[in-house]
Amino acid sequence: EVQLVESGGGLVQAGGSLRLSCTFSGSTFDDDVIGWFRQAPGKEREGVSFISSRVGDTYYADSVKGRFTISSDKAKNTVYLQMNSLKPEDTAVYYCAAPIRYIQKWGGNLRGNGMDYWGKGTLVTVSS
Repeated sequence: EVQLVESGGGLVQAGGSLRLSCTFSGSTFDDDVIGWFRQAPGKEREGVSFISSRVGDTYYADSVKGRFTISSDKAKNTVYLQMNSLKPEDTAVYYCAAPIRYIQKWGGNLRGNGMDYWGKGTLVTVSS
C-alpha cells in the first residue's frame, strides 16, 4: 500500500519559517515527479512546488518562488518544502501528491495532474 504522510505544519508569524516533510512508503517514486499543493479556505487547490525524483528539476508557483525551496532525500523517501518569509496568504492545508504526470505553468500558476496518491495534509497558519 502506497502512503504519503505530511508533517511539519503549524502556526507561525508572518516572516517566519517552517519546513514541511512528505514521507512516502510502498513506492520509491524514483522516476516520478512529486509535489506540494495547497488549499486555502474557500479557494481552489493550487500547485506550490514539484520536484523530479530522477533528474532533480524543480518547479515553483510564482507566488512562492524565492521564498520556498523543495528538496528530496531519496535515502529517507522524503520530500521537503522549506518555507521562508511566510505571509498570511500562505495559510492553507498543504498536501503532498505523486506521481505528477502532467505539469503546466502558465500565468505564474503551477498545475499538476494525474496523481494517484495524496497525503492527508498538514495545516499551515501564518498570523499577521
